[in-house]
Amino acid sequence: MQLICQYFLFFNHFVTWNVATAEPPEDVTSLLQLDVQPPADLYVIGLQEVNASPVKFISDLLVEDTWSHVFMDTLGPRGFVKVTSMRMQGLLLLFFSKQCHLPFIRNIQTTYTRTGFFGYWGNKGGVTVRFSFYGHMVCFLNCHLAAHVNYALQRVDEIEYILETQDFDISDTPHIRDHKVVFWFGDLNFRIADHGLHFLRSSINGGRLNLLWNKDQLTMMKKKEAFLQEFDEGALNFKPTYKFDRNSETYDTSGKKRKPAWTDRILWRIKPKTLPLEDDDEKALTSTDDVLDEYPLLVSQDKYTSDMSYGVSDHKPVIAAFSLEVRKCFDTPLVHVSPLGAWSADQDALLNYTIPEDFMSSTWDWIGLYKVGFKSAFDYETFVWVREEELPETNELSVDKDEIPLLGGLYVLGYYSTNMQSIIGLSVNFQVSRAVMEGLVPENINGLN
Repeated sequence: MQLICQYFLFFNHFVTWNVATAEPPEDVTSLLQLDVQPPADLYVIGLQEVNASPVKFISDLLVEDTWSHVFMDTLGPRGFVKVTSMRMQGLLLLFFSKQCHLPFIRNIQTTYTRTGFFGYWGNKGGVTVRFSFYGHMVCFLNCHLAAHVNYALQRVDEIEYILETQDFDISDTPHIRDHKVVFWFGDLNFRIADHGLHFLRSSINGGRLNLLWNKDQLTMMKKKEAFLQEFDEGALNFKPTYKFDRNSETYDTSGKKRKPAWTDRILWRIKPKTLPLEDDDEKALTSTDDVLDEYPLLVSQDKYTSDMSYGVSDHKPVIAAFSLEVRKCFDTPLVHVSPLGAWSADQDALLNYTIPEDFMSSTWDWIGLYKVGFKSAFDYETFVWVREEELPETNELSVDKDEIPLLGGLYVLGYYSTNMQSIIGLSVNFQVSRAVMEGLVPENINGLN
């Protein structure tokens, strides 16, 4: 395999937030930090306790839930497309990418693990999205673990169970820890042990957060559990994000007076480099994994903080920004697709696409016509099925004029692979002309008669 020699830098924005069954705020711009430079390439949003009442959950299965809508409506116009999502009752994981990266995000798989009520109920557990990003295997894991201060060991058991039992139908990355990089985040529910409420609040109010770090349960457990030591985390230089009175920055004043805690966390793990066998005398690299081990994916955290401005929940959202430095395994899409000639609703349109001989296509693959700023792979204006018997050379398809938008605009064609569950080929953006309406001249249309 020929890798591109140059390293490329990608910027990734993560959010984790226990939304406590609340509806989303109207504006999530601050949460996504859309105006920060350099702009993000990927957005990963993990939510916990999304409203999962029976009626609400069933309706969310039929249409996008309100939280997905607000993020899609915010990110879509900025050129970000929802690649995939995973929902398990109140747990929701959303993954967005810049449009230009879509053809290089492949082999997407999702799964989930229930841990609530002995694994029979999905109020606790983990949801996962894994995929190949320019040839590097990446995994996102959003968790909601057992609550209350006395259940630290149970939380450790739950995450270990999730890491060991989740599997994927991919030979070289069958489990979470087989991936080149894993991001683990969510309401992990670890508390601050031993300290009393007065000491906690005075330390927080006085800005002496460092006095609390050595009693943070996750920090304490990492010293005891080898598998937790594989995960890195930035310094907890932001106030504990639980528990607040809603619509305020005041910690819990209810009768329960829950102690503040860093329940909401974002960690990451880089896969250790595989050591060669002692009896392996061959110097040549023998597999894709060997090649990729020579060119590691480098991760650095640029930001780790919370956003206190949001008050719809009793948790505050936590934000992390990461830089990923990678050598691309490829920089050309699997499928090339392009429009032929001028497009308008006055006539049938043509497109062509080219597939490589070794590509595993499906008769369920399709090519969609997307308005620029589309929100997901299924947010198309129209689509056509690919040919049943494709040729390794160029294939040509026709799009009926009645399926082309009358008002025209800027569009893009995308080839969707059913096997890879993703758009693996995009055309350049192109103009679809407004339809000419018979019997009318432009002055009539514009009201200038």
